[in-house]
Amino acid sequence: MEEVRTATDGDLDRLVQLIADFRAGSGDRRGAGTTHAADPGGRMPAATEAELSHYVSDPERTALVASLDGWVAGMALCRVEQVDDHRRGVLDACFVEPGAREVGLGRLLLDAALEWFRDLGCSGVDGSALPGDRQAKQFYEGAGFKARLLVMHLPLD
Repeated sequence: MEEVRTATDGDLDRLVQLIADFRAGSGDRRGAGTTHAADPGGRMPAATEAELSHYVSDPERTALVASLDGWVAGMALCRVEQVDDHRRGVLDACFVEPGAREVGLGRLLLDAALEWFRDLGCSGVDGSALPGDRQAKQFYEGAGFKARLLVMHLPLD
């Protein structure tokens, strides 16, 4: 059975592992390693309990976990930011383990995140995907997201 709920302190160990898996899975994609905190959606937290605890304790952030038959197999990290005169939701991460995909956990996470953002008065939500991550791009587009910015980068090594 699929379920999404708000994460608690008891989920921090598992969130640390999921963030590490998320990062490991995107390491070979085009654009990986070139993002930084100033980028839209670029404020991915470190895979530490200390960093992730903010998503459990801060009212302007939340961590959602998705479980499949009781096993936490996915997560979404959400935060709200003030932009000019409106509040915007930011999905810092939305990830489901590869072995648990294709059963709808990602969409359940996204729907729960969108509800949370609406409840906090956000006028829109940003989610990011690396240019080489077609699966993430298609996931967001399937939910109605539209690209609003492409960031081009040239390393000067």
